[in-house]
Amino acid sequence: MLVQIGTLIAATSLVQLANGFFNTFLSLRLTIEDFGPAATGIVLSAYFVGFTIGAVACGGVIQRIGHIRAYTAFAGLVVVATAAMALLATPLAWAACRVVIGIGCVGLFVTTESWLNSKALPDQRGRVFSTYMVGTFLALAIGQLAIAWLTIQSGGPFHVVIGLFALALVMVSTTRAEAPGLAPEASLPYGELSRQAPISVAGCVISGVITSAFYALVPAWMLSNGVSQQTIALFMLVAVLGGLAFQVPVGRLSDRQDRRLVLAGLAIGFAAAVVVLVAMPRSLWAVLPVAALLGGFMSTLYPVCVAHALDRMPADRVVAVSGRLILVSGFGSALGPLVGAGIMARFDIDGLLYFMAAIALTLAGFAGLRIRMREAPEKVERPFDIIAPLNAPITQEPEATAANGTPRPVMA
Repeated sequence: MLVQIGTLIAATSLVQLANGFFNTFLSLRLTIEDFGPAATGIVLSAYFVGFTIGAVACGGVIQRIGHIRAYTAFAGLVVVATAAMALLATPLAWAACRVVIGIGCVGLFVTTESWLNSKALPDQRGRVFSTYMVGTFLALAIGQLAIAWLTIQSGGPFHVVIGLFALALVMVSTTRAEAPGLAPEASLPYGELSRQAPISVAGCVISGVITSAFYALVPAWMLSNGVSQQTIALFMLVAVLGGLAFQVPVGRLSDRQDRRLVLAGLAIGFAAAVVVLVAMPRSLWAVLPVAALLGGFMSTLYPVCVAHALDRMPADRVVAVSGRLILVSGFGSALGPLVGAGIMARFDIDGLLYFMAAIALTLAGFAGLRIRMREAPEKVERPFDIIAPLNAPITQEPEATAANGTPRPVMA
């Protein structure tokens, strides 16, 4: 059992390493290709379009063909699409390939996490998923470091991504593991989540816009302004590690306080960090602490929104709520690079940063308004999950049990 779980965690860490590297690399490569702001925004947004489509469709694929074959199919999609990008350097081809890669990546994440949820015993589940998320964040961080050592103009980065996904595929497809089943999802009428937890819906959209714009466009601006690959890699590494460092303290704080108040504080903190970044001298050692703050505030917006929504909704709709919020966040993530690229083309990086700060402050204002209008809900038993950027989480709800009382997997 532990060998199976360890294999899944190791394979997903390889996938996240490849994914974190690929997202930053593509931002830099698009700057070199000079497709123009509109085409660049479309290519960068295409991944999140595929990610959203995959979040809707991958559960049915897993139920039809099983976890191991589904994992193989999703990894195969990523490998083929990445290989095609190395051969076809046009905006349309790259946008189509990134849609496919987004579908494949979310399929891999959901397959792995639902598999882990099924295999981990109830008293092990917290430790298993803590290990899983720490491995995810560290892999994302290492992926940023790889940017410093590879030639962006060559086909080598594409080959590295293909190799990492293929290695993860070999590890999972050869494991001796039984395929777990998936429970059917509860329905959630459209509009109900917006009525019960509007701040969660708004927060997920804004979080998606901010996170995707940051990871997609900031490295591209740095490269176009003569910043070295090593410095870009270090900046992005610090931002990812800042996100990891904020998860536990923010989670504990949100479990004790009104989550809307915590969400407002995170949004204000992000906006303040942006103002400091714009105003301060562009010295590396002065910028890096601000990068950690930006990553920390940014990466905790989404999980606090999810936790607040789960507080507002009945326990039997946990899966449906989490799934709906993934779609909402995916919409925002697809919008971020499109809007951000246009803003950056007209107003440079300061315009993009001020745009992100403005929508963060809008979220803070909305949270404050909701605090005045409605009392805070009671907290649920296990309310806060560590969620990595650009990752689709599942909900490991303690009360989700089958009719015979045994734990069952639930997927968002």
